Amino acid sequence: MITRFLKQLTVWKSIGIILLTAGAASTVLRFTQGLGASTNLSDEFPWGIWIGFDVLCGVGLAAGGFTLAALVYVFNLKRFEPIIRPTILTAFLGYILVTVGLMFDLGRPWAIWHAIIMWNPHSVMFEVAWCVMLYSTVLTLEFAPVVLEKFKMYKTMKILHSMSIPIIIVGVLLSTLHQSSLGTMYLIMPEKLYPLWYTPYLPVFFYVSAISVGCAMVILESFLSSRAFKRGLEMPLLMDVARLCVLMLCVLAVMRSLDLVDRQAVRLLFVPRMETYMFWLEVVVGILAPLVLLSRKKVRQNESGLFLSAVLVIIGFVMNRMNITITGMEGWAGKSYIPSLPEFSVTLGIVTLGFVSFYYIAKYFPVFTSEHDAKDPAAPQHPDHASLDGAHTTVRATVHDFR
Repeated sequence: MITRFLKQLTVWKSIGIILLTAGAASTVLRFTQGLGASTNLSDEFPWGIWIGFDVLCGVGLAAGGFTLAALVYVFNLKRFEPIIRPTILTAFLGYILVTVGLMFDLGRPWAIWHAIIMWNPHSVMFEVAWCVMLYSTVLTLEFAPVVLEKFKMYKTMKILHSMSIPIIIVGVLLSTLHQSSLGTMYLIMPEKLYPLWYTPYLPVFFYVSAISVGCAMVILESFLSSRAFKRGLEMPLLMDVARLCVLMLCVLAVMRSLDLVDRQAVRLLFVPRMETYMFWLEVVVGILAPLVLLSRKKVRQNESGLFLSAVLVIIGFVMNRMNITITGMEGWAGKSYIPSLPEFSVTLGIVTLGFVSFYYIAKYFPVFTSEHDAKDPAAPQHPDHASLDGAHTTVRATVHDFR
């Protein structure tokens, strides 16, 4: 058995095992010794990589779920159905892992359920907590048909399908609320967040950037799954997703430019300090470069160009959230924050767990098939397109014989 395991062990599997093992060890340290022994968090930096990356980035990177669901079920763009299930799976796993990451950051993780019964409607955190809980429930219902199809529970699938449109609409509304509310949390600290990032429009920027990175995640997921499962790429669909990404990047670029002018913060773009360099790097890598690339038809039609552009959007998005959480706070705090090794290990372990979970779920469940492909054997059989084509062929042959 050990020999068989070693033969199947690849480089990527070895790296995954190492990262998961390190994450598990850091988890034990975190929950036995507390935040002080396992992190570099302090009163100046109470929010570090576990909030900046695991939560803020995790929620944003899962935005492809509500973006594509809105296109397919609300705007009735059915041509995107072939990629809806893997996108929903990515969002579903993303929100589960966001909750896991939040459990690490909370000082008293066992009290996470308090938001359910101890209401504080004046708190942005309360609204975020409820939206995340409700949207996670919606994602569970959206992904349920994959599980039901696996176990041939077609009657339950039919009932769930009849309620799918209201569920999708509720999910889109909830995503809109908490994607923007994550930016609202930083509106209460105008004296702490550096002016290049602090703006009254921060919730709007969070929402628009989430849609753009959601499109990039759809492209990235399609590329990675095509390599892992040796599937073909749905290039025409991904090109359409790329066009939507270009539109949202344009909106984001214009909005952020007008905001800097309106707040008279343009002069800060030329101040020689770390915040300036990080801001320019974020904008160039995450907005300007992919905007220029994806605006060209040749790039959108090229697999490598499309993949590179999506990666740039994702990197820029992560940089934006980390700049807001860490870089933009260092000036006020008067000190730098560097995550500890256990913090890095936990984050990498969570990301690895997400990749491993997606791989095995997609391997054993019908993730890459459309819901319309699932047929109830007990349902009345109607002639499909293939049989109709066959009938037409027979008719044409008969007519030809008569001639």
